[in-house]
Amino acid sequence: HLILFLLFVGPFNCFASYSRATELFYSLNEGLPAGVLIGSLAHDLRLPTAGGQHPAAPQPPLSFTLASRGFGEQYVQLDNRSGELHTSAVEIDREALCVESSGATIFGAAAGVSSSSSLPSSESCLLLLDVLVLPQEYFRLVKVKIAIRDVNDNAPRFPVPHIQLSVPENAPVNTRLAIEHPAFDPDVGTNGVQTYRLRDNYGVFTLDVEENESGERTPYLIVMGALDRETREEYVTVIVAEDGGTPPLVGSATLTIGISDINDNCPQFNDSQINVTLYGNSSLGTHMATVHAVDVDLGSNAQISYSYSQKVPQPSRDLFHLNESTGAITLSSKVDGNTPRLHRLIILGNGPGCIPAVITVLVTIIKVMMRPPEVVPRFIANEAEGVVYLKELEPVNTPIAFFTIKDPDEKYKVNCYLDGDGPFRLSPYKPYNNEYLLETTKPLDYETQQLYEISVVAWNSEGFHVNRIIKVQVLDDNDNSPVFSQQLIELSIEENNVPNAFLTKLHATDADSGERGQVSYFLGPDAPSYFSLDKTTGVLTVSTQLDREEKEKYRYTVKAVDSGFPPRESIATVTITVLDKNDNSPRFINKDFSFFVPENFPGFGEIGVISVTDADAGQNGWVALSVLNGSDIFVIDTGKGVLRAKVSLDREQQSSYVLWIEAVDGGDPALSSTAKITVLLLDINDNPPLVLFPQSNMSYLLVLPSTLPGSPITEVYAVDKDTGMNAVIAYSIIGRRGPRPESFRIDPKTGNITLEESLMQNDYGLYRLLVKVSDHGYPEPLHSTVMVNLFVNDTVSNESYIESLLRREPDISIEEKQPQISIEPTHKKMESTSCMPTLVALSIISLGSIALVTGMGIYICLRKGKKHHRADENLEVQIPLNGRINLHMLEKKPMEISNI
Repeated sequence: HLILFLLFVGPFNCFASYSRATELFYSLNEGLPAGVLIGSLAHDLRLPTAGGQHPAAPQPPLSFTLASRGFGEQYVQLDNRSGELHTSAVEIDREALCVESSGATIFGAAAGVSSSSSLPSSESCLLLLDVLVLPQEYFRLVKVKIAIRDVNDNAPRFPVPHIQLSVPENAPVNTRLAIEHPAFDPDVGTNGVQTYRLRDNYGVFTLDVEENESGERTPYLIVMGALDRETREEYVTVIVAEDGGTPPLVGSATLTIGISDINDNCPQFNDSQINVTLYGNSSLGTHMATVHAVDVDLGSNAQISYSYSQKVPQPSRDLFHLNESTGAITLSSKVDGNTPRLHRLIILGNGPGCIPAVITVLVTIIKVMMRPPEVVPRFIANEAEGVVYLKELEPVNTPIAFFTIKDPDEKYKVNCYLDGDGPFRLSPYKPYNNEYLLETTKPLDYETQQLYEISVVAWNSEGFHVNRIIKVQVLDDNDNSPVFSQQLIELSIEENNVPNAFLTKLHATDADSGERGQVSYFLGPDAPSYFSLDKTTGVLTVSTQLDREEKEKYRYTVKAVDSGFPPRESIATVTITVLDKNDNSPRFINKDFSFFVPENFPGFGEIGVISVTDADAGQNGWVALSVLNGSDIFVIDTGKGVLRAKVSLDREQQSSYVLWIEAVDGGDPALSSTAKITVLLLDINDNPPLVLFPQSNMSYLLVLPSTLPGSPITEVYAVDKDTGMNAVIAYSIIGRRGPRPESFRIDPKTGNITLEESLMQNDYGLYRLLVKVSDHGYPEPLHSTVMVNLFVNDTVSNESYIESLLRREPDISIEEKQPQISIEPTHKKMESTSCMPTLVALSIISLGSIALVTGMGIYICLRKGKKHHRADENLEVQIPLNGRINLHMLEKKPMEISNI
């Protein structure tokens, strides 16, 4: 659409647009992250921006657009408003972007991002962009060229991991050999390959680098010392290529330098002369000797041929045949009376380009007047070139061969016998004469002996002997089972092993040969699936981690099987002991322990047992217990886990203790765990009630004679530090003294003392009540006593007199009656009798009570009227009815609390 718009604008505008085409050049490093500023087109094109030279004139907003979506646009991001060009999320890889220009020098020298007005070189890696600038008055087509600078992000790499190079052993010093597989580095300039070096030059090699016109560097191997293939035929080293980056990167390959052979050695005989004796009656083809020369060169350079020297006369050449290839000398003509008795055979060992080696064979011929006996074998068993082949375990008396013994001249008697060791026998074969049978006498055993050499010796009556040597080769049979080096293979491995951990390498041998002696290894059917046994090598591994706490012992069988037919096998037993590692922390049976202990429990008594276990074994499973807090009071027996208190505990001082116990095992490093211990003290009745009021046995209280019956006089208040039933208090009067002591009673629950009967004129005086305060403890209740002193009078006129009375020892008889307190309400069963008598009785009692209350009311009113004028005088001795008495109003002296 933009192109169509430009076409309709007009020729002038088109001319103006093309005339304002611009090129911008930038450069940046490859591999930069997204968001790196490449350049600002608006700034570099000097386009006006908002707030420029004419701020009053409205400026249309600039728009920057990539003209096409080609390959290069994926690497950049263009801000349509500001014209800023940034790198995109697609990383720029110069080696992938400019494959053909790899190795060229990249434009731009400044690090980071910069712009340049100069043209880049033709070898630069360029990213080309077309940008359109709008609106119309600023329209132009901007050609943006971004030169990608190379960074050293690639290491040199050889095209092959192994490089072979051949050097002739006679190569002179400073010989240069090009290495055909130089290293390649996609980076360019100094970031490309700069140098080569050998990791080990063996003192005879070095490297040099040559650079051609195109800048390619080729390494050359230079020979720095003498080479000898017969001393060392191969050098293996590592060639390292290094670039010029900072830091430099390297690549390597294995370089094998083979020393090729040249013909620098000639054949040599070990001996200079061989002496041979030949009987004149020897048959044609008799082997006399073999000469052997050695050439330490290789291949065709080591080929040796044998020939007679020109000094050897022709009759000797005709009499003795020399094999040119093997050097074997045999009798080729019949020896007669005219044959010379001594022959000197000069034999040459010929090598290519060498002076022949020389050896002399001196042959002495001994004349024989008669022909020797003849031994003619006819083999029954398989025979080839004088070697008889027998299978082991062949039965006894297996026939091997017939031998016919005869005298060629038929003049002499011929006998024969068997010479040599072995389970063989040569016996006459009847009824024929001069026929002998060679047979076995015992089964043959390949594993005991594989080759026997025996001689059939024939001699005539003149003492002439002839030997016929027979070789017996025993053929192996699969008669031996594989044998383990140990029938019981005892192994051990630490638990938590790495997967595929090596355990051992099994080894079994089979005395048989060839395939029959090849042993394969297999796991028995009782082996767990996570054990693996390599069939060929016998390497035993475990594919998973073993846990001693899950299983400590493994026992299974393994088999060794040979490759014979049928195959034979043997079995061994593998036992694996998993060794312990300290991988388990001590574990308490409970995370929280609670112990209930009666207070006053004796010191170092057993409070409770803390059970802790550790799944590890040995020292790793030893557990030591310690108290983390409260160690000044509590101790713990490490061996038994018994918790004890050093001192007797008092619940009234502290009712519970919270301890933290730590269990530490004996591993290295040690593992630990903690548990919470709560010790709750149970109350026992070890505290008697404590009387808080009255505070002294010497205190007293004034009781007015006008006090009405049923009025509370005072109270006895006590507390008990114990709890529960041990703190339930009962009050009782166990002793009385006074004019009419039964006039007062005490409430067994509250301790309130009330007046039971009206006081008369004769009732004036001092009353002394001995109150027993008792708890309900078990098994034995505890109690305290206090003396309650009541002075019945209208006023206190002589305090010293009263105090003198109090100081006298009271003559009080103790009552043994115990207070009765109902702790819980009791339920009585209703009688099944009729309710009518009960209702009549209640009605009568009610009427009587009403009359009594009315009379007492009238009497009280009259008494108040008479004694109203005395009320102000007696204010200081008024008795509190509900609550405690103000002791400061009643006592002017310090009081004591005494318990009888």
